[in-house]
Amino acid sequence: MPLTLATQAPGEPEIFASLQGEGPSAGRPVAFLRLSRCNLACQWCDTAYTWHFEGDNRPHRDDTTFDRKANQLMLSEDEVAQRIAALGQDRLVVTGGEPLLQAGPLAKLLDLLPDIAVEIETNGTVAAPPRLDVRIDQYNVSPKLAHSGNPADLALLPERLDAYATDPRTFFKFVIAQPDDVDEVLALAERYRFRPGHVFLMPEGTDSATIRQREAWLAPLCLEHGWRMSDRLHIHLYGDTRGT
Repeated sequence: MPLTLATQAPGEPEIFASLQGEGPSAGRPVAFLRLSRCNLACQWCDTAYTWHFEGDNRPHRDDTTFDRKANQLMLSEDEVAQRIAALGQDRLVVTGGEPLLQAGPLAKLLDLLPDIAVEIETNGTVAAPPRLDVRIDQYNVSPKLAHSGNPADLALLPERLDAYATDPRTFFKFVIAQPDDVDEVLALAERYRFRPGHVFLMPEGTDSATIRQREAWLAPLCLEHGWRMSDRLHIHLYGDTRGT
């Protein structure tokens, strides 16, 4: 089964080299692979072109829908592996959408890239099967809070959060739009006993001005609770654009 990828231009898969913009690997040169499709629908999602296709009535703040044919591309694991290898990076970030929805073909892809370290960016609702899990060096788990618009019974699954919280490879990254969102993180941290140093708070925003404004009140909250703050480096460097 081929992989279903997002596109950075019609007919061009979103496979590229850049600096990781968020979380514990921020600033690190990596290869990126962006897969299409998602099981959640965040109102503020900045990659809605991976799931909000024409006919999808799930809400998004700008109500834009995307043509599936222009924004999805299917490629064999062999071709994707060749494109990733050609980028010359020693670390791969697999993102989406929700990449673990394609766990089977993703595991086959990583079999073809045995020497590359792998980060998975996931919403934390899906488990990686053993064949894939054994290849993952780092999970960047971003559970979706109430302001995402996703109901908690879909977005915050106790079995999955328990499993990720006990895995030393997991880092949690919470998107924060207003100070009250931190109260939800506090409740989750108490319930699931997140590892010290493995929780990041990241301001929601797709432009530098918004991110900086929110970081001004988010920084003292991180200091108060002992959590790390994640910037969105790629937004400052390249803007809200694909393939960055």
